[in-house]
Amino acid sequence: MWNAVVAGGAAAVFTAMAAAPAGAAEGGASFSRVSLNGGKPIVIGVQEEVEVAGSFRMTTTRKFDYGPVVYPYRGRLADGDSLWNSITTSDCHPVAKGICDFKEWLTIDPRHVDFGNEDAGTWRTAARIFYVGDDYDFDDMDMPIQVQRATRVTVNAAPEPVVIGKTITVTGKVSRANWDTHTYQGYAGRTVSLQFKADGASSYTTVKKVTSSSTGALRTTVKAAKSGTWRWNYYGNSTSGAKASTGDHVVVWSGVRVMHAAR
Repeated sequence: MWNAVVAGGAAAVFTAMAAAPAGAAEGGASFSRVSLNGGKPIVIGVQEEVEVAGSFRMTTTRKFDYGPVVYPYRGRLADGDSLWNSITTSDCHPVAKGICDFKEWLTIDPRHVDFGNEDAGTWRTAARIFYVGDDYDFDDMDMPIQVQRATRVTVNAAPEPVVIGKTITVTGKVSRANWDTHTYQGYAGRTVSLQFKADGASSYTTVKKVTSSSTGALRTTVKAAKSGTWRWNYYGNSTSGAKASTGDHVVVWSGVRVMHAAR
C-alpha cells in the first residue's frame, strides 16, 4: 500500500512503499533545506517510541493531494523500502508564490511488527509529493542518515574509599537493544574506553581501552592516585549508538590516621 500521510497535525501510518502508479509522470517539484533529526543518528531502544523532527522547503506551482514528506529509504527511490514510522506534517508556511516551508515529525515504534534488527544501519533520505490525479514526484536528497540500536553501559569502581597506590577494580557491562526480542543483550567484542575525571576537573580523560567479553562484561584494574570519578564510554558504530555510563566516584586517601592526644 502507499504510505499514508495527513498534513495539518494528523498522523498516519507510514508503511513500506509500493510501486509508482502506472502512467504517472515523475517531476514537478523541487526540495531544499532538508533536515532530518538535525543530521544526527536516530537512536532507538526497545520499548519507547522515538520522535524524529524534520523540516524542508518545497517549490511547486501544482496542486497536491497529500504530502509532501521527507523520509528514510533503501533500494530504488520509488519502490524500495522505507523505514517503518508514522508521520505528522505541518501545513504550508508560505515563503513566496509556489514556495512552502514544512515541518514534520516521524514517530518510530520499535515494538511494531514491521520493525527489526535488519533496519539498523545507513539509510538515504528522499522527498515525496503526490499531485491531484496520478502524478507524483520522488526526489533523492543525497543525504545519508544512520538508524542505530541503542546501547547501555554500566560501571562499578571498588573498593570505595581506597588507599593511594592500591588497586581499583572497575567493572561494568555494555549491552545493545535487540529490536527482534525487545530486550537489551550483552554486546561482545566492543572496544570501550575507561575514563577518569579527577575531583575539580571539568572533563574526562581516557585511561585505557578494554574489549567486552562474550557477555558484554567489562573489567580492568588501575592504581589509585587521586580522588575522582570513573566511567566507561562506548563510541558506537554504524548500527549501534554511542553511550557513556554514569560516573562512579572513588575517594583516595593517604591511609595515615592522625591520633590526637587526650587533654
